[in-house]
Amino acid sequence: MSDYLVRMIARETGVRGFACLTTDIVQEAARRHQTSPVATVALGQALTSASLMGALLKARQRVALKFEGNGPLAKIIVEAESNGAVRGYVAVPDVSQSPQWGAFAVSEALGSEGFLTVVKDLRLRDLYQSIVPLPVGDIEGDLTYYLNQSEQLPSLVAMGVQLDEMGQVAAAGGLLIQSLPPYNPDVIAMLSERVEEIPPIRELLAQGNTPEDLLALLFGNLEIKLLGQQPLFFQCTCSRERSLQAIKNLSLDEVAEMLAAEEQIVVDCHFCHERYIFDHEDLVEITG
Repeated sequence: MSDYLVRMIARETGVRGFACLTTDIVQEAARRHQTSPVATVALGQALTSASLMGALLKARQRVALKFEGNGPLAKIIVEAESNGAVRGYVAVPDVSQSPQWGAFAVSEALGSEGFLTVVKDLRLRDLYQSIVPLPVGDIEGDLTYYLNQSEQLPSLVAMGVQLDEMGQVAAAGGLLIQSLPPYNPDVIAMLSERVEEIPPIRELLAQGNTPEDLLALLFGNLEIKLLGQQPLFFQCTCSRERSLQAIKNLSLDEVAEMLAAEEQIVVDCHFCHERYIFDHEDLVEITG
């Protein structure tokens, strides 16, 4: 099943929501960045966060999330666009899980001190930016804290990444529920308790449950209305042309210095690990 996001609304309950499957996206990111198991889970949760945040955008808008902590992962940066495109990377992809870490290894790997930075390109004159401290170093909890404190919207975030015995991605996804005006936080509290009662999201998805199934299980007998699906996919904005333009923006002396030192220049994209190689002839053409 390809990745996708489903939208819903429950007017009588007073909430709107999104649920998504991100297994393919996380698999692709893990493959590109050669992440260790704990880094895969952390990056997968961050990519799922971006997918859910992207659902809140209007056409041609973008959002970027930077989770930066004092743990060995250092930082995770993910981006999402309104069309469902998602990309991201972790600064230290080969972190190994310590035997001393508990079941929630992402918290130890990311760290309990740091900041979550959210930047939105809303197609306005200036970018929107908000920075909040990492309350627990847990990506799910940190995003929940941001939505409730910075955007002041009673919100519930639940997500997970399930790995198989070989450390490969078996399933990934999550859900985001937000209160509608007049913003009754009791409803979100009730649904949060319901999340604690049902099996973990990662297990439900690994068992073959769909995003629609997650919503049905969460809301039970409460009436919900599904509003449609949107595909989600891993896609980077880098290209050979953009990389070439970046080299052209350097001074002629800088390019000439590179040309003298190396027979080629390699541009490695942080987000997708795509490598663009420019040989001697390319650099000579740039310098004229």
